Amino acid sequence: MDAFFVTIVAGLIATVCMSLLLWIITRSQIANAEMIRAIGSIFSSSYENSFLPGLIIHFIVGTIIAFFYVALINLFAPASLAGSIAIGGMIGVFHGVAFGFTLVIAVAEHHPLERFRTAGVEVAIAHFVGHVLYGMIVGLIVGLTGIKLFNSANIF
Repeated sequence: MDAFFVTIVAGLIATVCMSLLLWIITRSQIANAEMIRAIGSIFSSSYENSFLPGLIIHFIVGTIIAFFYVALINLFAPASLAGSIAIGGMIGVFHGVAFGFTLVIAVAEHHPLERFRTAGVEVAIAHFVGHVLYGMIVGLIVGLTGIKLFNSANIF
């Protein structure tokens, strides 16, 4: 199967899973983890008009980031499905920590809507968990399909 196509599909599926998790967290009132609307309202300056631009941006970025995840998973060359999932999850840990820190420090302070200006520990943890899930889903798809973006034997 074509690695480029599978990577796009992996990014889309992982983004759906992450988005659903954040939606569940928001709906259960654990934290305001409305990533799609938060992203969209940066560009629309309106909550009401934020869903479509946020959805488009979130899925484009989620698909692009999948290429980095797949490349890193390939670089570590896991020997099993569990290894692929674990490596994807670990990449998600690093990505989630970096994103959570950025979200709480930079994005929330300058967000155009008041409802997204408060991003405490709960919001950072929700996004951290979302990124770990994203990585595990990408790892699962890499492990199931065996896709390779490059031949790791030729790197060094």
